[in-house]
Amino acid sequence: MSQFNIVNSKEGVPGDGTTLPVEFTLQAHPSTDIWSKPPNTQSFTAPILYQSVPLQSFKRARVAFGAQWKHKYDQGGLILVLHNKDGSQKWVKAGIELTHGKPHLSAVAKDNWSDWSLLPVPSGGGAATLEMAREADDSLWIYLVEGVQKSPIREVTWIFQEENVKECWVGVYAARPGTEGDVQMILGQGKVITRTVEIN
Repeated sequence: MSQFNIVNSKEGVPGDGTTLPVEFTLQAHPSTDIWSKPPNTQSFTAPILYQSVPLQSFKRARVAFGAQWKHKYDQGGLILVLHNKDGSQKWVKAGIELTHGKPHLSAVAKDNWSDWSLLPVPSGGGAATLEMAREADDSLWIYLVEGVQKSPIREVTWIFQEENVKECWVGVYAARPGTEGDVQMILGQGKVITRTVEIN
């Protein structure tokens, strides 16, 4: 398994760089985001803790996480980033985002531009366990995991069809697009099997 790396952060990688602690934090400063919206909004400034993996070897990633989501658009969760040979980026992120006055499960896929879908957090709280999994038909599915039950949230059909990928990141991110203080996302939630990345 490859080393963990961190971008858009002055913090070091938690643990020894190859194995993460059972529980750790990822802190995002104000005015950080991962978002792309016409006509010219392009933001890729949020801290991301990731491993580089071959895209075609990716099987699944899962994380348990939570935070005190206080300000509009506070967010964090799983992310998969494709760095293409032409310098462009495509990505999928899934997590919790504070909008319309409460935390929501959020899924965003960015091909040319971002789209965005929301669902209520079933517990009504600020924590969840999410999984991204490559299924037999080569679609990427995003699941909410509650105990042994996995509930589908979103299907992304195109990600494993990309042919010009130079590097693929799989990891976690946190963001505070607003200007008020920091947001600190806690990952692991005391569970042992939470930060799983599987590749062939």
